[in-house]
Amino acid sequence: MGVSHISNRSEKPSERWSRRGILTVLGVVPAAVLTGCSGSAGAAESASSGGASATASVKAAKTPTVTVSPADGTKKADFSAPVTVTVTDGTFATVEVTGNDGSTLAGTFNAAKTKWTSTKNPYSGTKYTVAAQAQGAAAKTATFTTKSPGETFVGYFTPEANSTSGVGMPVSINFTHAVKDRAAVQKAITVTAEPAVEVVGHWFSDTRLDFRPETYWAAGTKITLSLRLKDVEGQDGVYGIQSKDVIFHIGREQISTVDLSSKEMVVKRDGKTLATYPVSGGNAQHTTWSGIMVISERFKQTRMESSTVGLGDEYDISDVPHAQRLTTSGTFVHGNYWASTSVFGHENTSHGCVGLHDAKGANNTSVAGYKFYDSSMLGDVVVVKNSGEKTVAADNGLNGWNLSWADWKAGSAV
Repeated sequence: MGVSHISNRSEKPSERWSRRGILTVLGVVPAAVLTGCSGSAGAAESASSGGASATASVKAAKTPTVTVSPADGTKKADFSAPVTVTVTDGTFATVEVTGNDGSTLAGTFNAAKTKWTSTKNPYSGTKYTVAAQAQGAAAKTATFTTKSPGETFVGYFTPEANSTSGVGMPVSINFTHAVKDRAAVQKAITVTAEPAVEVVGHWFSDTRLDFRPETYWAAGTKITLSLRLKDVEGQDGVYGIQSKDVIFHIGREQISTVDLSSKEMVVKRDGKTLATYPVSGGNAQHTTWSGIMVISERFKQTRMESSTVGLGDEYDISDVPHAQRLTTSGTFVHGNYWASTSVFGHENTSHGCVGLHDAKGANNTSVAGYKFYDSSMLGDVVVVKNSGEKTVAADNGLNGWNLSWADWKAGSAV
C-alpha cells in the first residue's frame, strides 16, 4: 500500500497532466482549425469585397472630361468643318451650341453618346457658346469665335422681292464674283413653286444662274427663292454671305405675239384675245430678233440713242414713250410718235424694235402705245415671228424660254 502510494506520488507532473493536456489540445485544435478556416474565408471575402468596392470608388471618383473642337477660347476658328464635342469617362445628357447672332447649331450623338457632331458647319465671323452636360456631372461651357472670310460674293436676283410678274419671268441671279464651284453654289440655292412644279437651274456663265420650269409659270403661282450662300466657297478663298428667303408672285398670263409678216400684234390674256395692234418692226437692214422674249424693264419715257447699240449717230430720241425692254442688246417694244400713222400695220421701218403708234408726252390714253404699256407688266411674254432674223440668244435678256427643256437641264451643275 505504502509502496503503491509512493509510486503514485512519484509521477512526474508532466506525465500526470499529459492526457489532460492532449485532450485539451484536441479540444482546442479543431476549434482553432474551424476558426482558422472560417477566418481565412472571411478574410479573403472581405479582401475581395473591399477590392471591388475600391475599384467602384475609383470609377465613381472619375469626373467626365469634355473636349470641344474648336477649342475653348479660339479667336479665329475654321468655319469649314463641323463642331465636335466629346466626353471621356462618361456619356452626354445634352449639348447645345448657340451663336451670338441668335442661331443654333443642330447636331447628333454617336451610338455611345460620347461624341456630338454638328450637322452643319458654323457660320463665319460668329461667336459660339457650347454648353455640354455629361450624365451626373456639372455642365461644361466653352466659347470660340470663327474667323471672317477674306473675299465675299453676293447674288443679285430678279425679280424683286414681293413683286408680281408675268408668267415668263425666270428667277435670274447675277453673282459679283465668278463662280468656279458651280455645283456647290447651285446646291445652296433652291427655287420652289406653289402650285408645285419642277424648277431647274441653268448656268449661262460663271456669273449668271437662271431658274425656270419646263413651261411658263401658272398664273397665280407663289415662288420662293431660298439663298443659303453664307460660307459657300464659290472659288478659292471667296465665300458667299447671303442666307435669306425671297418670295415672288406670278400674276395673270399675258402673251403677245408679233407677226412681222402681217405687221400686227395679238395680245392674249389668260388665253383670250385682249387686243390686236398694228405694229412696225425692224427694216431689212436692221431686222428684229425672232423668238420668245420677256419684258425685263419698263419706262414711261426714256432716251434712245443709236450709239449705244453700235449704230453711230443715226438717231437720238430723248422721250421715247412707253418703252419695254426685250433684250439686253437693245430690243424694245415701244411707242412711236415720230412716224406716220400709215406706217403701222404696213411697213417695217425701225432699227430692230417693235413700234406701236403713240403720242408725244406719253399721256394720250387712246393710242396703241399707251394701251399696250398699260396692260403689261414685267415678266410678260412677247413672241416675235416672221422677222427675217434668227432666234434671239437665250442669255440676251431673260429669254431662256428659247432653249428646249433638255438643253435647259443640260446647263445645270447638279
